[in-house]
Amino acid sequence: MTELIKRNEHNGVCTLTLNRPEALNALSPALFIELRAHLENLAARQDDIGAVILHGAGRAFSAGNDLKAIGEGATAPTPHFQAETIDALEALPQVVIGAVHGPCYTGALELALGCDLLIAGHSAAFCDSHGRWGMSPTWGMGSRLPRRLGVQAAKDMMFSGRVVGAEEAVALGLALEAVPDDQLLAHATAKAEAYLKNSWFTLRADKFLVNGAQERPGAAGPLWEREMSPGRGPDMEERLKAFSKG
Repeated sequence: MTELIKRNEHNGVCTLTLNRPEALNALSPALFIELRAHLENLAARQDDIGAVILHGAGRAFSAGNDLKAIGEGATAPTPHFQAETIDALEALPQVVIGAVHGPCYTGALELALGCDLLIAGHSAAFCDSHGRWGMSPTWGMGSRLPRRLGVQAAKDMMFSGRVVGAEEAVALGLALEAVPDDQLLAHATAKAEAYLKNSWFTLRADKFLVNGAQERPGAAGPLWEREMSPGRGPDMEERLKAFSKG
């Protein structure tokens, strides 16, 4: 049976590849079930996996929710399984990088927004097409897209259903940077490995504190950080000694 999610681990980086290239990696319930299993495993492996890359096989990151599977009656195990899987992606203690090329439409965009940051291949095409089908978001678009872009730009994408290319995605703040497609995965991997040269404890703390502060407006964010910061890491003394030795 074909794996719907391919997995590779190297140098503390785990790459998860959506593996339905013949269907432009459309997000079927079965694919989400496999993805959830990987995420649950990764959440428990923060000591040996420090970063995760989410990628798509073939010509696309993902064309979005699998409308054919919906039409054939395929269902997820629970009513909000897909949305909760994206929540689990966002909640991973590891740094998560989305490496996006080709179409990244609607449900796929909601999935990508669960990543900490996105790197776009030059062919990347981001779009929220809910309006084209008379549907409304339930996987987090209305919350995560405004946090990424600001409310006005997010509403424009959602109201219009227009396609946003790689360069515009960078200008909007949807993606961090744009690179040639043939360099995309290598670039994302190099970025992940560069992050992992820093303290993994600090990387996890940074993610926890930034994500938590986003949910607390105004002065509540800095106050929460002061109260919830994990403080010094177990590798701090070793790093300071190495620095003093030059």
